[in-house]
Amino acid sequence: MPMDAGNGCSARALVACVIGSIVLGASVLALHLAGGPAAIPHLPLPPLFGTLRRRRRRPVRVYMDGCFDMMHYGHCNALRQARALGDELVVGVISDDEIKANKGPPVTPLHERMIMVRAVKWVDDIIPDAPYAITEEFMNKLFNEYNIDYIIHGDDPCLLPDGTDAYALAKKAGRYKQIKRTEGVSTTDIVGRMLLCVRERSSDAHNHSSLQRQFSSGHGQKVDDTGSGTGTRVSHFLPTSRRIVQFSNSRGPGPDSRIVYMDGAFDLFHAGHVEILRLARELGDFLLVGIHTDQTISATRGRHRPIMNLHERSLSVLACRYVDEVIIGAPWDVSKDMITTFNISLVVHGTIAENMDFTEDDLHPYAVPMAMGIYRRLESPLDITTSTIIRRIVANHEAYQKRNEKKEASEKKYYESKSFVNGE
Repeated sequence: MPMDAGNGCSARALVACVIGSIVLGASVLALHLAGGPAAIPHLPLPPLFGTLRRRRRRPVRVYMDGCFDMMHYGHCNALRQARALGDELVVGVISDDEIKANKGPPVTPLHERMIMVRAVKWVDDIIPDAPYAITEEFMNKLFNEYNIDYIIHGDDPCLLPDGTDAYALAKKAGRYKQIKRTEGVSTTDIVGRMLLCVRERSSDAHNHSSLQRQFSSGHGQKVDDTGSGTGTRVSHFLPTSRRIVQFSNSRGPGPDSRIVYMDGAFDLFHAGHVEILRLARELGDFLLVGIHTDQTISATRGRHRPIMNLHERSLSVLACRYVDEVIIGAPWDVSKDMITTFNISLVVHGTIAENMDFTEDDLHPYAVPMAMGIYRRLESPLDITTSTIIRRIVANHEAYQKRNEKKEASEKKYYESKSFVNGE
């Protein structure tokens, strides 16, 4: 055989071997990624292919449940911490019947609570009508149907009426993780603030209508934006710059962004707020929200308002996925300088709002954007205001008083025996 013919055969054989190796390796990789290891257990993955597979790992899914009644920044911070323990956060929203059976009547119904939870920017999916206790059946459903890896709860105890731990099964299964409770706020605390106002004025109020008016009568005086009012006196929240950074989006608008501005009190942040913010965000590329000072709200809505102080209200709004940035302590009047400073393209307000009965254009807080032709009033999707929430409490305040007394006792016990929990 001639020498050059032999060399040609050897070259062709070498090429065939190389191509064959590549095809075989690709086939092994495809089988492994598609669940093929069971079919070819005797073929281990080469190191490179193993690295590729690790990069394509299934996301870690974590589950957290709750009542989320009168949802506040403490709830949002718990969801933020839970999301940090995985790649995807699934949230169970407990049904009205389960809450009533285990804690007492909820202030906000399920459909409103679902709107609130879905709007939190750290939530990826929700499960409605979740059970209050993690039963073995529901736990297996979480693991097998929802692909949940871990069940999350705060460091405060969650006990069933019989005194047992609601998360005992998850802990026994080794699939439980704990986060730090947000200090200074709870639904019990917020309801207590309103009930405190009721007790303070009980000698002057002879019926529910007069109690309700306590929370909605303004002073009719000139608004002063220079400081904090005296309406919120019992909050134990300790604001820190770190918490604000944790809640912030840490990004600003682009040079050509259409910036929409909306302001308000956003007290007792509720589903009505969320839905109007959603509509406002759809009108532009960046939603800037102004949060009025405590003193501004007290001057326009009465000395018992706001229920939540400025920093508490700001965090609740910042946690909303439709909001890009907030102005903490926004002025009552939207001025030309403010519009220029923030490059605002459109100023909006909802049709359902409190204290919007302005009679003179020169006193209207939106007089400037109106004159500039950049003001729009949006049809509010829900007929809910902060006073709506307060009326629910006042109308059934005896039931909520009993609920709070029971819960306050357990919270006192928690604070007396709590220890430091790392993380946040």
